[in-house]
Amino acid sequence: MDWKSLTFDWNRARAVVATAEHGSLSAAARALGMTQPTLGRQVTALEEELGVTLFTRAGKRMELTEAGTRLIEHLRHMAEAAHAAALAATGQSRDIAGTVTITASHLYATELLPPILARIRAEAPALQIQIVVTNALRDLMRREADIAVRHARPDQPELTAKLIREDEAALYATPALLAKGPLESLPFIGYDHADTYRGMLAERRIDLPPEAFPFLSEDSHMQLALARAGLGVAALPVWVGDPDRALARAQPGAPPLVTFPVWLAAHRDLHLSRRVRLVFDALAKGLAPRA
Repeated sequence: MDWKSLTFDWNRARAVVATAEHGSLSAAARALGMTQPTLGRQVTALEEELGVTLFTRAGKRMELTEAGTRLIEHLRHMAEAAHAAALAATGQSRDIAGTVTITASHLYATELLPPILARIRAEAPALQIQIVVTNALRDLMRREADIAVRHARPDQPELTAKLIREDEAALYATPALLAKGPLESLPFIGYDHADTYRGMLAERRIDLPPEAFPFLSEDSHMQLALARAGLGVAALPVWVGDPDRALARAQPGAPPLVTFPVWLAAHRDLHLSRRVRLVFDALAKGLAPRA
């Protein structure tokens, strides 16, 4: 693009478009909220700058000349682009409609998403949000979901991802259970992949036999409920465990059991969609750590 050739004032172009649409300087001036003499000067200035006559004047009526007719469609496109840019800049997205599917793990979906979804609803009321709550990685490549909240960075080149935050997990149990003896002697709440979890605990010098896990569940809400009931020690995100009055850290003052990322991922093609982009950006802002 020849940027040096783009020298005329957009306000003058806007004045010409408004005059062509309303048919007179007075009506166009009222529509733009300016005085008629000011509008007339802008129209004349653009004619002089371009070296063409855009209007013929018949009393109060303004009729496009042949040159004006050829030029006006280009100016209208400019007006539409400027209007779209203004809508994007001010977040006026009430015309965004359709369905966006989000997938997230249980705790993140139920505890963190609702207030973010409320803000999306207020901004784009015609949008429908489908939430798929699962710990399994939904296949973005096959469009099973539009946006995924993941704890591992996707490695497919067709996907785009943004690191939102780094979360920490620690061990939690009821104070009554923790008072019963050393940590290694207490029951633990495990996952279906118990050996992986046992290995993680062993790295922290918590060596446990398989029988130390009387309860196994992949559902984080189930693990939380079991821990609250005093049935075992559970690994939970600190933003869940620390505020919970029924639970206490099993290792106060110790480093986190694990630190893990929170990624937002979407297919690159879908990321260009206005509705997906709106939801993606709202999730990124809502899930970002608070100062």
